[in-house]
Amino acid sequence: MGEAAHKMCKLDVDKLLDLLNRAYAEEWLAYYQYWVGSQVIAGPMRPLVQDEFMKHAKEELEHAQMLADRIIQLGGTPLLAPSEWLQQARCGYEVPRDPSTMALLKQNLDSERCAIARYQQICDMCFGKDYETFDISLKIMHDELDHEQDWEDFIKDLQDSSIFYGGNA
Repeated sequence: MGEAAHKMCKLDVDKLLDLLNRAYAEEWLAYYQYWVGSQVIAGPMRPLVQDEFMKHAKEELEHAQMLADRIIQLGGTPLLAPSEWLQQARCGYEVPRDPSTMALLKQNLDSERCAIARYQQICDMCFGKDYETFDISLKIMHDELDHEQDWEDFIKDLQDSSIFYGGNA
């Protein structure tokens, strides 16, 4: 445990560690959701969306690493078993039962909005009390906001092309 990291934190560290572990679990589930989605996606704009899914998967994995590092700095242990991820996550894993581009985009849009709420919660908790965790959470929230915008843009493009071509996206 980093002694200075622990002293700098003016919060209940156990509550913070619980929240960080929940976010950590959600990042792993998001990583897997994007990776699986990139494997099964079918339909319009598949290659473009598939590439974006892989890019976002990489970013979710980086978020998990940032959270793991912070959990350890604060004297905690990141969740060790994937089964714990499902139990602890509010932003869970959604099985891609419909592999259509539109369905996967909407599924991931919902997940990103859940993640944004999670990082807003952490930022609110840490503001003025734990600058390091606040900065990490703010950086991740910024990425999640970008992800939300990406999915909204793709959805709009698919809807517009459907109208233009007279078909279903």
